Amino acid sequence: MPNAASNAALRAPATRRRAASGTGVGLALAVVGVAATAAPAHAGDYVVAPGDTVSHIAQRTSTSVAAIVSANGLDARASITAGQRLVIPTAAAATPVPAAAPAPTSASHTVVRGDTVSGIATRYGTTTAAIVSANGLGANALIRIGQTLTVPTGGAATAAPAAPAPAAPAASSHTVVRGDTVSGIATRYGTTTAAIVSANGLGANALIRIGQTLTVPTGGAPTAAPAAAPAPAAPAAGSHTVVRGDTVSGIATRYGTTTAAIVSANGLGANALIRIGQTLSVPGAAPAATPTTALVGNTFAGRTYPEATVASANANKATLLAIGVPSKAEMQQLVISTAQAMGVDPALAQAVAYQESGFNQSAVSPANAIGTMQVIPSSGQWASDLVGRPLNLLDPRDNVTAGVAILRQLVATSPDLPTAIAGYYQGAAGVARYGMYPDTRRYVASVQTHMARYA
Repeated sequence: MPNAASNAALRAPATRRRAASGTGVGLALAVVGVAATAAPAHAGDYVVAPGDTVSHIAQRTSTSVAAIVSANGLDARASITAGQRLVIPTAAAATPVPAAAPAPTSASHTVVRGDTVSGIATRYGTTTAAIVSANGLGANALIRIGQTLTVPTGGAATAAPAAPAPAAPAASSHTVVRGDTVSGIATRYGTTTAAIVSANGLGANALIRIGQTLTVPTGGAPTAAPAAAPAPAAPAAGSHTVVRGDTVSGIATRYGTTTAAIVSANGLGANALIRIGQTLSVPGAAPAATPTTALVGNTFAGRTYPEATVASANANKATLLAIGVPSKAEMQQLVISTAQAMGVDPALAQAVAYQESGFNQSAVSPANAIGTMQVIPSSGQWASDLVGRPLNLLDPRDNVTAGVAILRQLVATSPDLPTAIAGYYQGAAGVARYGMYPDTRRYVASVQTHMARYA
């Protein structure tokens, strides 16, 4: 299962040894945003200890890998050594928030390294859909460094025209294709899972089928329950206590609301920073019910994982079971087509997917490795950077895209195929520093055996 590597360029999948060695990276439900603790308004120093990685230090000091790399002029591999003194930028040193002033109807933003459309949308208080529409971006919302984007502000992009005009359609129609999920469709159309469930009378599991035509409320369509006999209204907001690995976007997905709504309700800054233990007000529906018995245990291969990690793994497992996932055969076909589209050997991608989960998209490990490709959220963030858009590991297509993107990067940067495969399991930096552990060697041999079968 994917592991964050010790450098920004090779931050690869999670090893099963990481939790035991103490070098594991924290988890997140989704891959947009960063769970962090507010820090003083100045940079600090950090002395590198044996076994430290840049991603590990970034999590511990509530900053990002990119910020540490930039502040210390590290190379592309973000190599560090024990005893090295690093300058650690704090939240106040991040991208400044524009001074409050009467906002224009749109702003201009020049894309820098690490930018994503969703991140830009959060910073400017708008939506991903608004930026995609304003700039004619494709379905993947790909952007490039140096590109100048028009950013609708103040909700201007989604607001109805001031002058009387024919009302825009209240809903769109979507025909379900292989790999679609209700949450993925909601993200694509800029609405919520709850709104689609309500508009189509879906059950509690929000199950959909290939070829089904869905009504998709758009333009901020109401997410309230269908009209019925008056009943006591549900609370307008719930509360959520932040645990390790939480992100604002992940919490929004879990509660059927939006990142912008949570940011607004809690007065969060442009970076939407949150901290472990913080209690957030969450506008919208209640989260999926937490099972009374654990869906995911806390041990794997003799290792016990932190309580917060296991709690997030259980929340992810419950979400996947609630929304439903494609069949194993459908996931295998998705792995093949994605690998072909991304220039990765389909036999390799299938072998890894089979080894990791048996093509089971509902699989979640105690280390919070998610889905068919068993990607931990920190590696999902790296994969998002690789493909230039935010990836939701709970979405089947995004999960496979994340795993294949990581494989593509590892194959391109490793001296040989066995080392690349080992990097997916143990982490590229761990393999480079310590060599392959015995269980890693067994993993590589097993994947290569599967490759022969899928060739």
